[in-house]
Amino acid sequence: MSLVSAFVPIWILTAVGYSASRWGLLGEAAASVLGRFVFHLAMPAALFLALSRMPLSGFAGRSLLAFGVSTAAVVGFGWVGASWLFGREPGERPIWGMAAGYVNSANVGIPIATQILGNVSFLAEVVLLQVLVVTPVILVALDRHSDPTGRVRVRRIASLPVRNPVILASMLGVACSAAGVHLPSAADASLTLLSGAAVPAALVALGASLHPATPSRAEPAQPAELAVITALKLVAQPVIAYVAGLALHLSAPQLLAVVVCAGLPTAQNTFIYSQEYGVGEAVASRAVVVTTTLSMATLAAAAALLG
Repeated sequence: MSLVSAFVPIWILTAVGYSASRWGLLGEAAASVLGRFVFHLAMPAALFLALSRMPLSGFAGRSLLAFGVSTAAVVGFGWVGASWLFGREPGERPIWGMAAGYVNSANVGIPIATQILGNVSFLAEVVLLQVLVVTPVILVALDRHSDPTGRVRVRRIASLPVRNPVILASMLGVACSAAGVHLPSAADASLTLLSGAAVPAALVALGASLHPATPSRAEPAQPAELAVITALKLVAQPVIAYVAGLALHLSAPQLLAVVVCAGLPTAQNTFIYSQEYGVGEAVASRAVVVTTTLSMATLAAAAALLG
């Protein structure tokens, strides 16, 4: 029951967003406006606070390497497979890869890690890896394909941290953590209030996208695509993490932490990024819902076999 309780708020808020869109309570642009609010304001505040308060020392190197191998393998295969298997355009492929391998380390990961692992120390390292390594790669690729010329422009990429609030907030958070800087109480309290809106607003936007008020011109997600993404996220990634962990001679508790974190569902950030850049929205929104619904089986199996 405790495993289920971690997912219930996600299902409820997604259902609230779907119902609000279906009944026309928030207007036709609700999902878009909420998504932009999360991307430009709430998510940067949440990332800045999380990273500024997170110590940057004492990493479990081999464990993080095992998790990183699984992430790189699955995101990479998803990125390439989106083209090979389903003919997705270059701009959609980063979202496809993210849907396959970017884990929900926050509102699902924290209660799951607390329940199964007993602490969130390794999960914090997963957050850093995703925010500081995976996210910039995804956003650089999306930014490149949003350029009408489709070319790689050094100046444009170099200016991305300034133009992209997610990357900018992450960099500032790491800098504050490294320098031991603490915000004034008023600023900290304001950012805390703003960051608290990130997850609920993202979930409501996600739910609203599942019942759009106006027809979408985007190519819909195919059942076969969702099946492949789900298999990559909930089967391939934890299995690869397990094999990598064995190869790196991780202890039993370390192996459990790596596999559990790799088995977390697709993060709702995937949908927020897809919406911001206008690519792969149908695939992203449905991947989040499907993997979140089915990931309990993966997590329960990992806990039973390795716990």
